[in-house]
Amino acid sequence: MAKSQQSFNKKEMEKKRRKKKQEKFERRQMRKLEKAERGKKSFEEQLAYVDENGNLSSTPPDPSKKREIKVEDIQLGASSRYDVPINEERRGKVKFFNEEKGYGFIIDSESRESIFVHANNIEGGVLKQNDKVSFEIEMGAKGLSAIKVGLVGA
Repeated sequence: MAKSQQSFNKKEMEKKRRKKKQEKFERRQMRKLEKAERGKKSFEEQLAYVDENGNLSSTPPDPSKKREIKVEDIQLGASSRYDVPINEERRGKVKFFNEEKGYGFIIDSESRESIFVHANNIEGGVLKQNDKVSFEIEMGAKGLSAIKVGLVGA
């Protein structure tokens, strides 16, 4: 009587491999069916609406809750955090000034805010750290900046 060429372990491994392959095939078929079902939804079922509070909803918004918004009231970008009066003479102290790069910062004596200053806006002389200065404020591209900066005698 001849012995089988395949051992018990080999047969079990082959069974597991076939079973795994069959399960993978079944999962693939299920995904195909689910995808086909999703594709059959009507256009109305796929729509999403925004309610009066800005939340997504599956029901259309109530027209009675509609509000009119003026174009002038729409604010683009971040809100301004500067409530400082502009074009008013102020006094402060130079916190930092880099002569090579031509810019620095002034600490306003009233609000204690740090205000950007460029070398082009300095009237006469060069600023040094701890100099007392007078200046006006304007709104620059990136925030407040000092203009008409002049040294003040101690």
